[in-house]
Amino acid sequence: MSQTVVLKVGMSCGGCVGAVKRVLGKMEGVESYDIDLKEQTVTVKGNVQPDAVLQTVSKTGKKTTFWEAEAPAEPAKPAETLAAA
Repeated sequence: MSQTVVLKVGMSCGGCVGAVKRVLGKMEGVESYDIDLKEQTVTVKGNVQPDAVLQTVSKTGKKTTFWEAEAPAEPAKPAETLAAA
């Protein structure tokens, strides 16, 4: 089953992007990926498990987390979420 995994990765230069490209290029199941240095995001598409993608990208030594905006959120209006915080 193909899915999309979006990660936030602390990349500061083209070398960081190259390191992420290398590990993703070797990863099984990856169909395509998009790396945005400015936004610090890595979007991976393919027959992959989110945790496996996170672990693979973490091997580069970069700070890697799931992109929170893509996480399934509770069905609540943003204003209510802020008021509850």
